[in-house]
Amino acid sequence: MGSIYCIMGKSSSGKDTIFKLLLEKSDLELNRIVSYTTRPIRSNEKPGEEYNFVTLEEKDELINSGKVIEIRKYDTVHGPWFYFTVDDGKIDLGKNDYIVIGTVESFVKIRDYYGKDSVLPIYIEVDDGVRLSRALARERQQKEPKYEEMCRRFLADQQDFAKEKLNLAGIDNIFKNDQDSSITCEKIAAFIKKRKG
Repeated sequence: MGSIYCIMGKSSSGKDTIFKLLLEKSDLELNRIVSYTTRPIRSNEKPGEEYNFVTLEEKDELINSGKVIEIRKYDTVHGPWFYFTVDDGKIDLGKNDYIVIGTVESFVKIRDYYGKDSVLPIYIEVDDGVRLSRALARERQQKEPKYEEMCRRFLADQQDFAKEKLNLAGIDNIFKNDQDSSITCEKIAAFIKKRKG
């Protein structure tokens, strides 16, 4: 039976980098679950890689067809953005292991959908000062930096990933990532290998 490893962390915690590094490890044989979003694509992103980028109408069609496992709405300074996970026929736990990036809320819903034994949390933790520096550096690289949205997201993460929420959701696989993401990746890879047996 396969597993789904749900990578979580506050914005600029390095979860995207670690996600990519884990996928590159051929010995782990992980398949990516690509989440869906209605937010605008960033200049360094490619459709179908970081996210499946869809319109609000396409999002509604997926909801109406009963394929949406979980959905989150963020009221940003640019209007509402939706992020969601879809049962699009690409997940076969009878054959494969998967990795996905999510939030505490999405982890709980994916776990409830696929079963507690199949979905494991991996939480990336970073000092808030380090995160803020990383977020600012990343935003400066955008063609049109959205500093207001960066600040909103930074503050929202304090609530979304509060210790009480992590404890309530049973998220206890916590990995520090204050310096080198490749070292953190190796620790997570060891955790996954142990789980695989």
